[in-house]
Amino acid sequence: MNRAKMYIPQNISELLDLTTSMLLSAPRFLDKTGYRPFLNLDYVFEQLHAGLAQNRQRLGEERYGRLLEMSDQIRALFEADPDDKTGQTLQGCKVIHQMNDILRSALRKS
Repeated sequence: MNRAKMYIPQNISELLDLTTSMLLSAPRFLDKTGYRPFLNLDYVFEQLHAGLAQNRQRLGEERYGRLLEMSDQIRALFEADPDDKTGQTLQGCKVIHQMNDILRSALRKS
């Protein structure tokens, strides 16, 4: 089966939508409906990084760099706790909330 064209968030509001949806499917990001069998951890973080790059100018270099660091931290936490048993998934979700705060502040400034 061919992989569907990746949706890349085009603005900060869409980035907020993506990060919020990440909270719902963490830490594995598996599609239980069968409509998106390509969905997994790699796909979601590729999508997030592409969305951050797409919005780099709007975010500013400082925020962009911080969000990339946070993304790497979240991914490492989710990979370390794929079954949501050690508490690292919860830590990753807390970092997503911090990321959302940064995105909201960037949205207010733009």
